[in-house]
Amino acid sequence: MPKVKTKASAKKRFSFTGTGKIKRQHAYKSHILTKKSTKRKRNLGYVTIVDKTNVNAVKQMLNC
Repeated sequence: MPKVKTKASAKKRFSFTGTGKIKRQHAYKSHILTKKSTKRKRNLGYVTIVDKTNVNAVKQMLNC
């Protein structure tokens, strides 16, 4: 059997914390920013943890 490839898109979007959790960026921060409040844009800039319902799917894309 050949090796299973990691999804290149997932490799660029996700990374791991020191404790093994998966980090991700927020969506909706790239364009149409004039109608969004400063507080909303600031909070979208921070990194967050992938929700437990999606962890298995993300790990499968990363072949972990």
